[in-house]
Amino acid sequence: MRLVTWNVNSVRLRLDQLQAIIDHLRPDVFCLQETKVVDELFPQEAFKALGFEHVAFKGMKSYNGVAILSKRPLSNVYTQEFCGKEDCRHLAATVDGIEVHNLYIPAGGDVPDAELNPKFAHKLAFIDHVGEWFASHDPAKPMVALGDFNIAPLETDVWSHKKMLKVISHTPAEVARLAQMQASLGWIDGVRRFIPPSQHLYSWWSYRSPDWATADRGRRLDHIWVTPPLESRLGEAKVMKETRSNTPPSDHVPVLLELKDQP
Repeated sequence: MRLVTWNVNSVRLRLDQLQAIIDHLRPDVFCLQETKVVDELFPQEAFKALGFEHVAFKGMKSYNGVAILSKRPLSNVYTQEFCGKEDCRHLAATVDGIEVHNLYIPAGGDVPDAELNPKFAHKLAFIDHVGEWFASHDPAKPMVALGDFNIAPLETDVWSHKKMLKVISHTPAEVARLAQMQASLGWIDGVRRFIPPSQHLYSWWSYRSPDWATADRGRRLDHIWVTPPLESRLGEAKVMKETRSNTPPSDHVPVLLELKDQP
Protein backbone atom coordinates (compact mmCIF):
# COMPACT_ATOMS: atom_id res chain seq x y z
CA MET A 1 0.00 0.00 0.00
CA ARG A 2 1.40 3.37 -1.05
CA LEU A 3 0.22 6.26 1.13
CA VAL A 4 0.71 9.91 0.22
CA THR A 5 0.01 13.02 2.28
CA TRP A 6 -0.17 16.53 0.86
CA ASN A 7 -1.31 19.88 2.21
CA VAL A 8 -2.91 20.90 -1.07
CA ASN A 9 -3.80 24.45 0.09
CA SER A 10 -7.14 24.53 -1.82
CA VAL A 11 -8.06 21.32 -3.60
CA ARG A 12 -10.07 22.97 -6.37
CA LEU A 13 -7.22 25.35 -7.18
CA ARG A 14 -4.76 22.50 -7.75
CA LEU A 15 -6.86 19.77 -9.35
CA ASP A 16 -4.85 19.99 -12.58
CA GLN A 17 -1.61 19.21 -10.70
CA LEU A 18 -2.85 15.98 -9.16
CA GLN A 19 -2.52 13.81 -12.27
CA ALA A 20 1.27 14.37 -12.46
CA ILE A 21 1.64 13.63 -8.73
CA ILE A 22 -0.43 10.47 -9.02
CA ASP A 23 1.52 9.31 -12.07
CA HIS A 24 4.83 9.84 -10.25
CA LEU A 25 3.99 8.45 -6.80
CA ARG A 26 1.26 5.90 -7.71
CA PRO A 27 -0.60 6.19 -4.38
CA ASP A 28 -3.24 3.73 -3.26
CA VAL A 29 -4.33 6.13 -0.52
CA PHE A 30 -3.96 9.90 -0.98
CA CYS A 31 -4.63 12.12 2.06
CA LEU A 32 -5.14 15.87 1.66
CA GLN A 33 -5.18 18.74 4.14
CA GLU A 34 -6.36 22.34 3.78
CA THR A 35 -8.89 21.39 1.14
CA LYS A 36 -10.72 24.68 1.83
CA VAL A 37 -14.10 23.61 0.47
CA VAL A 38 -17.49 22.76 1.95
CA ASP A 39 -18.56 19.15 1.55
CA GLU A 40 -21.26 20.00 -0.99
CA LEU A 41 -18.64 21.35 -3.40
CA PHE A 42 -15.89 18.79 -2.88
CA PRO A 43 -14.79 17.54 -6.35
CA GLN A 44 -15.23 13.83 -5.65
CA GLU A 45 -16.14 12.99 -9.26
CA ALA A 46 -12.80 14.39 -10.42
CA PHE A 47 -10.97 12.06 -8.05
CA LYS A 48 -13.03 9.09 -9.13
CA ALA A 49 -11.97 9.88 -12.70
CA LEU A 50 -8.35 9.70 -11.48
CA GLY A 51 -8.90 6.19 -10.14
CA PHE A 52 -9.91 6.90 -6.54
CA GLU A 53 -13.31 5.24 -6.33
CA HIS A 54 -13.53 5.61 -2.55
CA VAL A 55 -13.55 9.18 -1.24
CA ALA A 56 -14.14 10.60 2.25
CA PHE A 57 -13.93 14.26 3.21
CA LYS A 58 -14.71 16.76 5.93
CA GLY A 59 -14.52 20.41 4.96
CA MET A 60 -15.49 23.99 5.60
CA LYS A 61 -15.45 27.21 3.61
CA SER A 62 -12.06 28.89 3.04
CA TYR A 63 -10.19 27.15 5.88
CA ASN A 64 -8.88 23.74 6.97
CA GLY A 65 -10.53 20.59 5.62
CA VAL A 66 -9.25 17.02 5.20
CA ALA A 67 -9.89 14.25 2.69
CA ILE A 68 -8.95 10.60 2.16
CA LEU A 69 -8.91 9.31 -1.42
CA SER A 70 -8.48 5.60 -1.93
CA LYS A 71 -8.33 3.02 -4.69
CA ARG A 72 -9.30 0.43 -2.09
CA PRO A 73 -12.55 0.32 -0.11
CA LEU A 74 -12.85 2.53 2.96
CA SER A 75 -14.69 1.46 6.09
CA ASN A 76 -15.33 2.91 9.56
CA VAL A 77 -15.01 6.48 8.30
CA TYR A 78 -15.27 9.03 11.10
CA THR A 79 -13.97 12.35 12.35
CA GLN A 80 -12.80 13.34 15.83
CA GLU A 81 -13.08 16.83 17.28
CA PHE A 82 -10.28 18.18 19.45
CA CYS A 83 -10.33 21.03 21.98
CA GLY A 84 -14.09 21.38 21.54
CA LYS A 85 -13.78 22.85 18.04
CA GLU A 86 -15.55 21.69 14.88
CA ASP A 87 -12.73 22.81 12.62
CA CYS A 88 -12.28 19.87 10.21
CA ARG A 89 -8.77 18.85 11.22
CA HIS A 90 -9.15 15.07 11.48
CA LEU A 91 -10.54 12.27 9.36
CA ALA A 92 -10.08 8.52 9.87
CA ALA A 93 -10.86 5.49 7.76
CA THR A 94 -9.86 1.83 7.68
CA VAL A 95 -8.15 0.50 4.54
CA ASP A 96 -7.20 -3.17 4.27
CA GLY A 97 -7.34 -3.52 8.05
CA ILE A 98 -5.19 -0.42 8.69
CA GLU A 99 -6.75 2.56 10.45
CA VAL A 100 -5.54 5.74 8.75
CA HIS A 101 -5.71 9.06 10.62
CA ASN A 102 -5.41 12.18 8.48
CA LEU A 103 -4.44 15.17 10.67
CA TYR A 104 -4.06 18.89 10.13
CA ILE A 105 -2.51 20.32 13.30
CA PRO A 106 -3.00 24.09 13.76
CA ALA A 107 -0.16 26.33 12.57
CA GLY A 108 -0.16 28.40 15.75
CA GLY A 109 0.24 31.98 14.52
CA ASP A 110 3.43 34.00 14.80
CA VAL A 111 4.16 34.65 18.50
CA PRO A 112 5.52 31.59 20.39
CA ASP A 113 3.94 32.55 23.71
CA ALA A 114 0.76 30.79 24.79
CA GLU A 115 -0.22 33.64 27.11
CA LEU A 116 0.07 36.29 24.40
CA ASN A 117 -1.07 34.23 21.41
CA PRO A 118 -4.35 32.25 21.62
CA LYS A 119 -3.50 30.45 18.36
CA PHE A 120 -0.30 29.08 19.86
CA ALA A 121 -2.13 28.08 23.05
CA HIS A 122 -4.68 26.24 20.89
CA LYS A 123 -1.93 24.44 18.98
CA LEU A 124 -0.28 23.17 22.15
CA ALA A 125 -3.61 22.07 23.61
CA PHE A 126 -4.54 20.37 20.33
CA ILE A 127 -1.35 18.29 20.31
CA ASP A 128 -1.90 17.32 23.95
CA HIS A 129 -5.49 16.30 23.22
CA VAL A 130 -4.53 14.20 20.18
CA GLY A 131 -1.81 12.44 22.17
CA GLU A 132 -4.18 11.65 25.03
CA TRP A 133 -6.77 10.37 22.55
CA PHE A 134 -4.28 8.16 20.72
CA ALA A 135 -3.16 6.73 24.06
CA SER A 136 -6.67 5.34 24.54
CA HIS A 137 -6.27 3.14 21.44
CA ASP A 138 -5.00 -0.44 21.33
CA PRO A 139 -1.21 -0.34 20.67
CA ALA A 140 -1.44 -3.70 18.89
CA LYS A 141 -3.69 -2.22 16.22
CA PRO A 142 -2.09 -1.40 12.84
CA MET A 143 -2.50 2.35 12.42
CA VAL A 144 -1.10 5.21 10.36
CA ALA A 145 -1.10 8.87 11.41
CA LEU A 146 -0.17 11.31 8.70
CA GLY A 147 -0.69 14.83 7.50
CA ASP A 148 0.45 18.38 8.07
CA PHE A 149 1.60 18.32 11.69
CA ASN A 150 3.00 21.89 11.40
CA ILE A 151 6.00 20.89 13.53
CA ALA A 152 9.56 20.18 12.42
CA PRO A 153 10.87 18.13 15.37
CA LEU A 154 14.48 17.33 14.45
CA GLU A 155 17.38 19.74 14.09
CA THR A 156 17.75 18.53 10.51
CA ASP A 157 14.04 19.17 9.85
CA VAL A 158 14.77 22.91 9.61
CA TRP A 159 17.31 24.92 7.65
CA SER A 160 18.83 26.38 10.84
CA HIS A 161 18.16 24.82 14.23
CA LYS A 162 19.65 27.78 16.12
CA LYS A 163 17.71 30.44 14.22
CA MET A 164 14.43 28.49 14.32
CA LEU A 165 14.28 27.79 18.05
CA LYS A 166 12.03 30.81 18.62
CA VAL A 167 10.01 30.36 15.43
CA ILE A 168 6.69 28.54 15.68
CA SER A 169 6.98 25.02 14.23
CA HIS A 170 10.37 24.30 15.86
CA THR A 171 10.06 25.71 19.38
CA PRO A 172 10.97 23.42 22.31
CA ALA A 173 7.37 23.52 23.59
CA GLU A 174 6.00 22.15 20.30
CA VAL A 175 8.76 19.59 19.81
CA ALA A 176 8.30 18.25 23.34
CA ARG A 177 4.56 17.88 22.91
CA LEU A 178 4.93 16.18 19.55
CA ALA A 179 7.36 13.74 21.17
CA GLN A 180 4.71 12.97 23.82
CA MET A 181 2.13 12.47 21.09
CA GLN A 182 4.51 10.11 19.29
CA ALA A 183 5.13 8.17 22.50
CA SER A 184 1.37 7.65 23.01
CA LEU A 185 1.39 4.49 20.87
CA GLY A 186 5.08 4.15 20.15
CA TRP A 187 4.55 5.75 16.73
CA ILE A 188 7.40 5.21 14.26
CA ASP A 189 8.48 8.05 11.97
CA GLY A 190 8.21 6.10 8.73
CA VAL A 191 9.93 8.61 6.46
CA ARG A 192 12.99 8.91 8.70
CA ARG A 193 13.46 5.15 8.52
CA PHE A 194 14.55 5.67 4.91
CA ILE A 195 15.91 9.23 4.95
CA PRO A 196 18.10 9.23 8.07
CA PRO A 197 17.96 11.96 10.73
CA SER A 198 21.51 12.99 9.83
CA GLN A 199 20.20 14.29 6.49
CA HIS A 200 18.37 17.60 6.13
CA LEU A 201 14.86 17.03 4.85
CA TYR A 202 12.06 19.52 4.19
CA SER A 203 8.47 19.35 2.93
CA TRP A 204 7.55 23.08 3.18
CA TRP A 205 9.04 26.31 1.86
CA SER A 206 7.56 29.73 2.61
CA TYR A 207 5.68 31.72 -0.02
CA ARG A 208 7.64 34.72 1.26
CA SER A 209 10.82 33.47 -0.40
CA PRO A 210 10.64 34.25 -4.14
CA ASP A 211 13.71 32.13 -4.89
CA TRP A 212 12.81 29.31 -2.52
CA ALA A 213 14.99 26.67 -4.20
CA THR A 214 18.22 28.68 -3.98
CA ALA A 215 17.60 29.82 -0.41
CA ASP A 216 16.32 26.34 0.57
CA ARG A 217 15.07 27.55 3.95
CA GLY A 218 12.64 24.71 4.41
CA ARG A 219 11.00 22.80 7.22
CA ARG A 220 9.72 19.22 7.46
CA LEU A 221 6.15 19.79 8.59
CA ASP A 222 4.49 16.82 6.88
CA HIS A 223 4.80 13.39 8.45
CA ILE A 224 3.74 9.76 8.13
CA TRP A 225 3.87 7.65 11.29
CA VAL A 226 2.99 3.98 11.80
CA THR A 227 2.34 1.91 14.89
CA PRO A 228 4.79 -0.92 15.75
CA PRO A 229 2.67 -3.69 14.14
CA LEU A 230 3.44 -2.08 10.75
CA GLU A 231 7.18 -1.60 11.29
CA SER A 232 8.15 -4.78 9.45
CA ARG A 233 6.12 -3.67 6.43
CA LEU A 234 7.93 -0.37 5.84
CA GLY A 235 9.12 -0.38 2.24
CA GLU A 236 9.98 3.05 0.79
CA ALA A 237 9.67 6.80 1.36
CA LYS A 238 9.83 9.81 -0.96
CA VAL A 239 9.40 13.57 -0.74
CA MET A 240 8.26 15.09 -4.06
CA LYS A 241 10.15 18.38 -3.77
CA GLU A 242 9.75 19.30 -7.42
CA THR A 243 6.05 20.12 -6.97
CA ARG A 244 7.02 23.27 -5.04
CA SER A 245 7.78 24.75 -8.50
CA ASN A 246 4.22 24.17 -9.74
CA THR A 247 2.08 27.10 -10.84
CA PRO A 248 0.38 27.99 -8.61
CA PRO A 249 2.29 26.05 -5.94
CA SER A 250 1.26 24.81 -2.56
CA ASP A 251 3.90 25.73 0.01
CA HIS A 252 3.90 22.03 0.98
CA VAL A 253 4.97 19.08 -1.17
CA PRO A 254 3.65 15.50 -1.24
CA VAL A 255 5.26 12.86 1.01
CA LEU A 256 4.99 9.12 0.33
CA LEU A 257 5.41 6.04 2.49
CA GLU A 258 5.03 2.53 1.14
CA LEU A 259 3.88 -0.44 3.20
CA LYS A 260 4.84 -3.83 1.80
CA ASP A 261 2.28 -6.62 1.57
CA GLN A 262 2.02 -8.92 4.54
CA PRO A 263 4.22 -12.03 4.26
